[in-house]
Amino acid sequence: MKSKLSKLVLPIFIETALVMMLGVVDTMMLSQHSDNAVAAVGVVNQLVNLAVLVFQVISFGTTVLCAQYLGAGLKERMVQATGVAIALNTVTGFVVSALLYFGCTLMLQTMGLRPELMGEGVSYMRIVGAFAFFQAISLAISASLRSADKVIYPMMVTLVVNILNIIGNYTLIFGKFGMPAMGVEGAAISTSISRGVSMIILFIILFRKHIPSFPLCLFRPFPWVELKNLLKIGMPAAGEEISYCGSQVAITFLINILGNEALATRTYCWNMVFFVYLFSIAVGQGGAILIGHLVGEGKVHAAYLLGCYTRRLAIIVSVILALLLAIFGVHGLEWLTDNRNIIEMGIIILWIEVALEIGRAINIWATQALRATGDVNYQFYVGVIVQWLVSVGFSYLLGIHWGYGLIGMWISFALDENIRGIIFIYRWRSMKWASKGFVKKVSEIKITG
Repeated sequence: MKSKLSKLVLPIFIETALVMMLGVVDTMMLSQHSDNAVAAVGVVNQLVNLAVLVFQVISFGTTVLCAQYLGAGLKERMVQATGVAIALNTVTGFVVSALLYFGCTLMLQTMGLRPELMGEGVSYMRIVGAFAFFQAISLAISASLRSADKVIYPMMVTLVVNILNIIGNYTLIFGKFGMPAMGVEGAAISTSISRGVSMIILFIILFRKHIPSFPLCLFRPFPWVELKNLLKIGMPAAGEEISYCGSQVAITFLINILGNEALATRTYCWNMVFFVYLFSIAVGQGGAILIGHLVGEGKVHAAYLLGCYTRRLAIIVSVILALLLAIFGVHGLEWLTDNRNIIEMGIIILWIEVALEIGRAINIWATQALRATGDVNYQFYVGVIVQWLVSVGFSYLLGIHWGYGLIGMWISFALDENIRGIIFIYRWRSMKWASKGFVKKVSEIKITG
C-alpha cells in the first residue's frame, strides 16, 4: 500500500505545483504589459475562483464515491457516478459561464473595480467567463481518473496546459509570430484555448484508459442515489472552502488596518510558505484515494492504519521544510524586498510557521481522509467554528486590540490550525467514521430494490 501511495503522491504534487505556476506565469507575463492589467485580472480571478468552488462541489464527491465503488468492485456504480458528475458539471458550467459573461460589468462594479481598470477587467472576464464550462467538465473527469489511481494523466494534461498557456500568452499578449498585440484579451483567449484543449484531452483519456462508454441503460431510470451522494459529499466540502475563503477575506481586512508593510509581509510570507504545505496536499489527496478504496473493500482497520501513516508522513516532511524555510527564508525575503521592517517581521513569522505547519499538515490530511471515508460533515462544522472563533477572533484580539500586530495574528493562525488538528486526531482515533461509507448504503438499496 505504501508503494501505491508513493506512485500517487508524486504526480499529485507535480500537478498541484503546475496549477499554481499557471497563475504565477499569467501574472508575470501580464506585468510586462501593464500594472493595470495585472490589477484588473487579479480582481476578475477572485470571481472566477468562486465559480471554480461551485464546480468542485461535484468533483469532491466524485473522487470519494468512485474510489469507494472501485474498492468494492461496483464498476457500474462508478460509471453511473462519473456520468452524473460530468452531466451535472456540464449544466452547471454553462449556467455559470452565462452569468460571468452577461453579468461581468455589474459583478466588477460590485467588487469596487476602479473605472480606469473596468475596460480591461470586462474584456478579460467576458472571454474567460464564457468558457468557464471547460474547467467544470475537466474537474469532473480528473476527479474520476484520480479515484482509479490514474493520477498521472491529469498531471500530464496540466503540464500540456501550462506549455500551451505560456506560448499563447507570449504570442497574443505581446503580438508575436504575426499576431496582433492583444494585451489582456490575448491572455484571456490563451487561457480559454488551453482549458478547452485540456478538456478534449481528458475526454480522450477517459474513454481510452478508464471508461470506454456510458451505456444508456445505466441511466434509465436516472440514478438519483448517485446524485444525492455526490451532493452529500460535495456540499460540505465546498462549504468548508467557502468558509475558509471568507475568513481569509476578514483577516485581510484586519491586516489592512495595520498598514501596507503588514500587508506586504503577509503576501511575501504566504507565497513562500505555500511550497511547504504543497507536500501535505499531495499526501492528503493520495492517501484519501487509497483510504476510499480500503473502505469500499470493507478493510476499515487497514484504512485506519494507512491514515495514521499518511498523517505522520505529512507532519514530518512539513516540519522539516518549515525549519529549512525559517533558517534560510531570510535570503528569500531580502530578494523580494529591501524594507528592513518587512524582513525582520517576516523572519519571526517564518519561525512561527514551524509550529503552525504541524497543525496545517494534520488538517490537510484529516479533511481528505475523513471525506474519503464518507465522514463529510464533521470537518465542515469544526472548520467553520474554529476558523472564525480562533483565526479571525484572536487575530483581532492579538493583532488589533492588544497591539501585537501581524506577529499576534500569525500566532492566532497557529492556534487555529493546531486546535483543529487535535480535534481531528481524536475523530480519527474514535473510528466513528467507519460507519459513514456509501458502499453499504448502496448495496442495501440494490437489495431492497
